[in-house]
Order: sequence, then structure tokens, then C-alpha cells
Amino acid sequence: MNGESVAGAGDNGEIEAIKMAQSLFARIYYRACCFVLFLVAASVSFNGYYQKWHFAEADVPGDHSRAAFEAMVDGTAYRPYVYRQLVPAAANWIDGLVPEAAKSRLFALQGSGEDAFLYTISNSPTANDPKYFFRYLTMYILTFLFTQLAVCAMYLVCRAVEMPPVAAVFAPVIVILLLPYIMSNGGFFYDYVELAFLMLAVWMALKFEWWWLFPVAALGTWNKESFLLIVLTLYPLFRLRHSRLGALVGVSVLCCVCLAVYYALRVRFAHNPGGTVEVWWLDQLRYFMHPREWLFATEETYGLRLLKAYTLLPMTLLVWTVWRGWTFLPPAIRQHGKIAAIINIPLYFFFCSPGELRDLSMLYVVFLLVVAANLREWAKSVAPAGPLVS
Repeated sequence: MNGESVAGAGDNGEIEAIKMAQSLFARIYYRACCFVLFLVAASVSFNGYYQKWHFAEADVPGDHSRAAFEAMVDGTAYRPYVYRQLVPAAANWIDGLVPEAAKSRLFALQGSGEDAFLYTISNSPTANDPKYFFRYLTMYILTFLFTQLAVCAMYLVCRAVEMPPVAAVFAPVIVILLLPYIMSNGGFFYDYVELAFLMLAVWMALKFEWWWLFPVAALGTWNKESFLLIVLTLYPLFRLRHSRLGALVGVSVLCCVCLAVYYALRVRFAHNPGGTVEVWWLDQLRYFMHPREWLFATEETYGLRLLKAYTLLPMTLLVWTVWRGWTFLPPAIRQHGKIAAIINIPLYFFFCSPGELRDLSMLYVVFLLVVAANLREWAKSVAPAGPLVS
């Protein structure tokens, strides 16, 4: 009997080991599939943005003289655009590290036409200028990497609020694919970087103590000065593990970090043309006085001419999505969304160009999670599928 018991125990142990190995390989497989899906979605989104707006250099779609690529990396762009220096500074730094011979060989490989090293950028006059080529390529790669990071960070946010895995995977994919549509009337490389830091900040606020956000606050502000306002929306998330005083201290300290970075940028670029903000409220009023603009305006995205994101039909779908998913959000996220709306919507009206929905970026977290909530409720309403074979 003892021998049989030992043998049975051994068999059970082997079975458990096999099950554990199968479970491990299954997790690795599904995570690899998710990474590939995120990579493809980020690639599509970034390509949609780039084909639409490029890096604002001259003689291409998205030409924006006050924030052109050359002016951004040279530090001569207009304020407030020139304050958004994280990626341009990184491109300059990397450019200084790489030997000139290596850059020259890479430039020779770039060439032109279908044999170009990176065909996508070969049509940009700036990318074909030896003075800017390597920095242009570096910004292209860095912006894409931040796009991929944004998708992964959105997934982490969804899981942090206990969205089911399927909703947590597909909500970020939907949001990142919609981003080029949201970039209506304008779009910049730092929009993807801002999305990545926003999602990282929210995820870390949900999972860690507030002082872990020091580097995110500093780098997020270096990328875009409005990150200071994003920090204010984190208060309800800090309250999940801190007292009212502790949460206020966390927000205050992180705001000081943001202010220090912003002050350094203001001093550095104090003599650049432009100003602290651009005032657009008169243009906003004129926009609402012309129904054709918010009913029928179109633009090309992903190679298709469709209604602009801020026209009536897309905005109705957006409001409906938020209305359906709002009540399913955790209370702390709803408080975060209310603070973001109170800050962002008035600022959008006064200081943003009409129709540039990307400037409502403080509301991206709410948008992501209402999409995830709607996916979750939809999945619940669908009857379980029957067996593939009878």
C-alpha cells in the first residue's frame, strides 16, 4: 500500500508539474500575442499620424512654421511649442553621441525611392538634409517607441482598475487607433509622448506611493508644460491609500517638481518669439457660428476622407460612449475625470484651436476606461458560444 501511495503521489506531482508548465507557456503565449497586437496597433496609429502631420517641417502635410522640426531641435521655435523639448533634446543628445562616420553611412543607405533605408521618411526634404537627417530619424524612432509605451501603459491602467483581460487588451488598441482621428486640424510628436506619461502617471498613482512619480512628473513636464495640470487630477487616486493631507502633500510636491522644470524651460527660451499661451476664444466663437464646420467638415486620415472628429456625428457617438460607460467606472476615476473636465474644458475653449480634440488630452483616461467598461458590459451580454464540434 505504501508503495502504491508513493507512486500515486509521484504521478500527481508529475501531473501538477505538467499543468504548471502548460499554464506558464499559455501565459507567455498570450502575453506575446498581446505584445504583437499592441505593436501592430501602435505602428498603424503612428503611421496614420505621421502621414497626416509629419513633424511640422516645411513642404509636407502638417507644415507648421512656428513649430517646425528644424526649429524644435535648434531651439528657435515659437513659444509655447519650444517648451516641449524632451524628444528634441533626446534627439540632439543621441546625435552628439553617434560618430559622424556612422551617421554618414546611414545617410547614404537612406538614399531615396523604394530602396531607401526607411522609405516612409524619404519624401521629407528635412529628412534628406544631412544636417538634420539623423536627428529626424531619431525623433521618428523615439516617437514610435513612446506610442508603443502608451499602448502598454493604457493596458496597465485598465488592469489596475480590474478590467477583465479582454477589455484591458482591446480598449487601448481602440484608443490608439482613434488617436490620428482625434488629431484633427493639427497633431505633434509630443502628443503620443504626453499620452504615455499620462497613462504611466495614472497607473503609478493607482499602484504605488506618490513619490515614485517624481521622474514621470519631471519628464512629463519636459515633454509638455501642461503636465502640471495633469498632476492635479491625481489627487483622488492618491486618496486611495493616503489621508487628505497626505494626498495634498503628494500633489503639491509633484507640482513643485513640474514648476521647477517649467521655470527652467521658460528661462532657457525666454527670448524666443511667441508667448506663454495662444488665445483662441474668438475663433472658437466663430466656429460655433458656422454650422457647416461642425456638421460636414471632413479631412483625410489613414488615406480615407471622413468626417472630422469634432463634427456632430462622431461627437454624438463619443458622448453616447461616455454616457453608457460612466457609471461603471470606479469612484476615484470618476473624481479624476471631473477634475480633469473642470480644468481642461475651459482651457480648451480659451487657448486651443477649434476642433483640436487632442487638446482635451486630460480626459484620455476617462475615455480609455469608458471604452473598456463598454467592452466589458458587451461581453457580459453576449451568450456563451457553443462547442466548435458536436
